[in-house]
Amino acid sequence: MNKSIPEIDVRRCVARKCYEGELNFSFDAEDGLLDIPLVAFASPVTARLRYEIFEDDAVEVKGTISFTLRGECSRCLAQTEETFTHETEALFLPKAPLGEEYGYTGGIVDLAEFLRDTVAFALPARLLCKTCEEE
Repeated sequence: MNKSIPEIDVRRCVARKCYEGELNFSFDAEDGLLDIPLVAFASPVTARLRYEIFEDDAVEVKGTISFTLRGECSRCLAQTEETFTHETEALFLPKAPLGEEYGYTGGIVDLAEFLRDTVAFALPARLLCKTCEEE
């Protein structure tokens, strides 16, 4: 788990009658997620998330992530840099069965897998400089 990614303590929130909240943080993305040659993450991923805990203890998480990629243009090999922003949302279910849904146990929602998936979905297939983008 990435230590800079916070967790949501559902039991603690419910005990405090705090059913909504915001999480704003940055974390380092896994370099292994990138499948574009000669490109790397130029900055940490910034996450701005809101969460809501429902009566059945399901936790909805919505927000945006943004990150910057830097490297060689996939077409002309010129140095380039671009920032990407991606909206995301997920529903975490207590004791969810394995599959398409995110689950949590012990009252703690671990956001690491969800954020890894979100970064992977937000990555472009290639990185283009401004000149090649316009062609």
